[in-house]
Amino acid sequence: MRFRAEQRLRRQNDFRAVRERGRRCDCGAFTLWWRQREAAGEPTPPVSRLGVTASIAAVGPAVQRNRAKRRLREVFRRHQDLVPVNCDLLLVARAALNRLAYVELEQKFVDACRKIFPPAHV
Repeated sequence: MRFRAEQRLRRQNDFRAVRERGRRCDCGAFTLWWRQREAAGEPTPPVSRLGVTASIAAVGPAVQRNRAKRRLREVFRRHQDLVPVNCDLLLVARAALNRLAYVELEQKFVDACRKIFPPAHV
């Protein structure tokens, strides 16, 4: 699956809403914030959306920040089916992120998503 433009959190208000009204899960190398979007009052595209942040203080210079953000976007792209529709995610990178192997990073994301969004029992 692709990571389409409508799946990105772009506006500062969207990032702020996830932080202020959402919930948080500590995943070690990153922090995952999530929030279900309400249908009333907000335009809600029928997709899950992602925002990624990496600060100089937490991750380091631009090359390391960009690598951390690329890796988090790729993990989301590969496993976006684990995130329900109308849910906004914010992934905040930490220093340990770039030291982890990609497989470990991927497993942390998958485990967090399964914990937060358990699959519906049919």
